[in-house]
Amino acid sequence: MGTNRVVHSHELQPGASGELLRFSRQEAGWEWMGFCVRRLAPGETWQQQRSGEESVYVLLSGKCTAEWDGQKQQIGERNSVFDGLPYALYASPGTQVGIESLTACEIAECNVPSQGNFTSRLVTPKDVVVSLRGGGNASRQIVDIMRPDFPADRLIVVEVYTPGGNWSSYPPHKHDVHNPPAEVDLDEIYYYRMNRPGAFAHQRLYSSDGQRDSVVTVHNGDAVLVHEGYHPVVAGPGYDTYYLNFIAGSARSLAITEDPIHTWIRSSWKDVDPRLPVVR
Repeated sequence: MGTNRVVHSHELQPGASGELLRFSRQEAGWEWMGFCVRRLAPGETWQQQRSGEESVYVLLSGKCTAEWDGQKQQIGERNSVFDGLPYALYASPGTQVGIESLTACEIAECNVPSQGNFTSRLVTPKDVVVSLRGGGNASRQIVDIMRPDFPADRLIVVEVYTPGGNWSSYPPHKHDVHNPPAEVDLDEIYYYRMNRPGAFAHQRLYSSDGQRDSVVTVHNGDAVLVHEGYHPVVAGPGYDTYYLNFIAGSARSLAITEDPIHTWIRSSWKDVDPRLPVVR
């Protein structure tokens, strides 16, 4: 994929079920990730089995019953991504996953090619790691769902909450060169949710050589596909912004390079924004 791009969500009627967003890695023009977001009506079922691919299913909202590898469990505690911490199901290649919704629910799925043989497992709100990062108006909340030390082949999964008016993914960083341990080549999906109607955020996408520099405006349900370059985010004032990051690439690592022009900002950070954490 030569350029970064925005994928917009489909509009569904209230109470309707179906796909909100989907793209394959072939459609994205990159090597790693396919992605979809689906809404299920109460009592609806969804089954998936991906040979040669590992997948992760993040429950964005609602309650459902999940089945995998002979296990069955009711999951879900939040009405929206702003209402609590997530459940997620990691499925190794070939695992059959069945989901039956108990309430209306929305699920984000990401899949990558894999020959790994890791055990499928459920991640609960007690398993995620919550931290606050940055300072001042670059403060944000990080929810690590699948960190690099999670037993999987490629996928890394993170939720990020940015209070309105704050910057995130800052200082700007990139991960488009395979030069371990300093930096590894990673593709990344930013899937956005907003806390109010009319909410928006801006994401700047630029290269270190100055050949590319653009700003995209994103709204609730949009996804930005980051293949190369720096990619900081700012939330519109008054509009708390959530994004779900799926990351995969040349190594199971989060080794990045920060834009040296902007790293000085760290020395100015004092207190973390008192509006954090957004979710507890």
